[in-house]
Amino acid sequence: MPDVFTVILIANGLLVGMMYALIALGFVLVYKATEAFNFAQGEFVMTGGFIAAAAATVLPFWVATLLSVAGLVAFCFGLERVVLRPLLGRPIIAVIMATIGVASLLRGVVVLLFGPGTRALTMPIQQTPIFIGPIMLPPIDIVGAVVSLLFFCVFTWLFLHTRMGLAMRAVADNQQIASAMGIDVRRYFAIAWALTGVVSALGGVIWGALLGVDNQLAVVGLKVFPVVILGGFESIAGAIIGGLVVGVVESLSSGYIDPLVGGGTKDFMPYVLMIAVLMVRPYGIFGKMPVQRV
Repeated sequence: MPDVFTVILIANGLLVGMMYALIALGFVLVYKATEAFNFAQGEFVMTGGFIAAAAATVLPFWVATLLSVAGLVAFCFGLERVVLRPLLGRPIIAVIMATIGVASLLRGVVVLLFGPGTRALTMPIQQTPIFIGPIMLPPIDIVGAVVSLLFFCVFTWLFLHTRMGLAMRAVADNQQIASAMGIDVRRYFAIAWALTGVVSALGGVIWGALLGVDNQLAVVGLKVFPVVILGGFESIAGAIIGGLVVGVVESLSSGYIDPLVGGGTKDFMPYVLMIAVLMVRPYGIFGKMPVQRV
């Protein structure tokens, strides 16, 4: 049986992994609807955190959170309408390059608007750790995991049991055929980006409360790359499993390997795992093997 130290590391890794999975859901939502990879996801999270931190200086925390969600949804709607909609029907690489440009723009704009310093974002919950036997669980991690699980249930139901989810999946499969069947492709593109804004804002609030809010918060988006690649770009369940795996790998690396080598291994071990999985299953654990008909 694993010792107490290992159990503590795994428990903490699972909680952090659920918070990774929430941000990974943003990648999955965009990919399922557009088959494009959003390289600005980390910057969306950072922007959501900055909006909430700025608003929380004059408004209650939960009102600031709602304002962050509303602001990022409005931004994503505008981004889709002004930047991405003209690229409809163009090669996917055009959308990818557009998101890279948006990421660079957001990094500069948030510093101009909010300054380069780190802003505190305090979640109004108890700060005393919760103990379950020998396991110490930070309350913020628990809240983040619960919010992530709640939204995964909502989005799974949305994609599997609603007309909107069916239409979004049809658009992802083939935009031209979906349009010919009467589906408003532009509308569902906008909805996908808006939903990404929701989970990005929530991720920014949770991670901002955990780490503080500055322009380095965008790095969380890079740490989520192994999550979506492990789980599969189009799988909501894969985002959960990938997040949990990455969280546990990071936690075990920090507990067992970092003390031996002086630290730092938890930052790259998920990428080592990602490369190993890609060599065996390049489309991810839950991803679908592409089928070409000739």
